Amino acid sequence: MKISMIVFDMAGTTIDEDNIVYTTLHTSIQAEGVDVTLEDVLTYGAGKEKFNAIQDIVNFFGTKEQEALSSKIFDSFLINLKLAYNNADIKGMKNAEEVLVNLRSQNVLVVLNTGYDRSTAVSLLDKINWKQSYHYDLLITASDVTNSRPAPDMITHAMNLFSIDNPKLVIKVGDSKIDIEEGRNAKCLYSIGVTTGAHTANQLSEAKPDFIINSLIELFPIISNIKN
Repeated sequence: MKISMIVFDMAGTTIDEDNIVYTTLHTSIQAEGVDVTLEDVLTYGAGKEKFNAIQDIVNFFGTKEQEALSSKIFDSFLINLKLAYNNADIKGMKNAEEVLVNLRSQNVLVVLNTGYDRSTAVSLLDKINWKQSYHYDLLITASDVTNSRPAPDMITHAMNLFSIDNPKLVIKVGDSKIDIEEGRNAKCLYSIGVTTGAHTANQLSEAKPDFIINSLIELFPIISNIKN
């Protein structure tokens, strides 16, 4: 059996942004008086669409007027994140560019998906100069679907666009537990965790991934061992 498509998360998986999104999320939430740690933000928000992540964190820590507060935090977070990204040294994760281009040369479709909205995701890709039809085939963001992670919508949307009917021809790779849950909910052949981002190997293991890897380059032996 030949894999048709691999769906990769962006920040923390294919893009190295030094955890800016979660440190910015943390400071934006704290600025509105919600007493959370960075570890709390990673535990309850990693991998999610960012407004949903803020809602979940605010709701969990029991703050009053949660909806209005979540909206206020989200608005300031978007402003703060844009400023942070403008000044940051964003780059592809180690080996990521090599892996993506190599996969495409083997006629494996490369899809990038993310809990960001499309505008933020495109700005990240522009900053590292990754181009569609060379580095990747398709970008799917949380703002492109009705339900974000852990719902399978982003993966199934990509499958539909490429007329892929069988999820066992698809692999999902991400750095958070919710990435793993997304792949499992989409019934992908494998949901693979990578330790380069939000969650440690122990944290990833809680979501029961099929594999945990330390570098994207480790995908190739996994793919080569897939049996018909």
